[in-house]
Amino acid sequence: MTGALAGKVALITGAGRGIGKVVAERLARDGAAIVANYAASAAGAEQVVSEIVATGGKAFAIKADITSFDEVKAMFAEIDRQFGRIDIVINCAGVSAGGALADVDEVQIDWLIGVNVKGPLFVASEASKRMGDGGRIINFASVMAEYPMAGTGIYTACKMAVKGMTESWAKELGKRGITVNTVTPGPTSPGMMDNCPPGYLEHFQQKSPFGRIGTAGEVAEVVAFLVSPAASWVSGTHILAHGAAIPD
Repeated sequence: MTGALAGKVALITGAGRGIGKVVAERLARDGAAIVANYAASAAGAEQVVSEIVATGGKAFAIKADITSFDEVKAMFAEIDRQFGRIDIVINCAGVSAGGALADVDEVQIDWLIGVNVKGPLFVASEASKRMGDGGRIINFASVMAEYPMAGTGIYTACKMAVKGMTESWAKELGKRGITVNTVTPGPTSPGMMDNCPPGYLEHFQQKSPFGRIGTAGEVAEVVAFLVSPAASWVSGTHILAHGAAIPD
């Protein structure tokens, strides 16, 4: 395929649903070969791959639990076998949960930290061993890292950690021509908003001057820019894609 990303290989975690799925489709349109990672959403990941291949692109789906370093290493070994390179990593997989401070649950904390912090760290670590000049790493944070809400303490802390890793990795990997950035979406659909309790959608719609929440396609356009050659001087930044919404 032709396009700004022709000849590049892009790994998208959480590509079986939500924003990750739409990002995979978007980068494929720019010519990237896609590795669609998933943990549970096999049908969605396979659908993405089928659609990309049907339009002449290259893609394959791979199951890997990113909270396991061994599974991440095995995933990259398969990427090596299939494509022999990795140029772009989109750490899109994420999970959200929360509750009162008095109701802290250790299992839930381990799950949140595992997917939202350890996962991006493991994936970026393996990618950093393979990437060369022009490489791109995009981490996903959350508007909650900018405007925390009551009951989101652990999730917010995870996303703040992601921002910290972005800034550190940008300094470390910039010497090799690799950029690292964070995309920080607000309430978005398809995305985590699809699973929110009743009333949340209307609440967040009212917080944006646009009177709506964002779309996964709008977030994917931000990602497409950051991984493009046009963004070669953008690194260590956190791009808010939240429609000027400030939750409370």
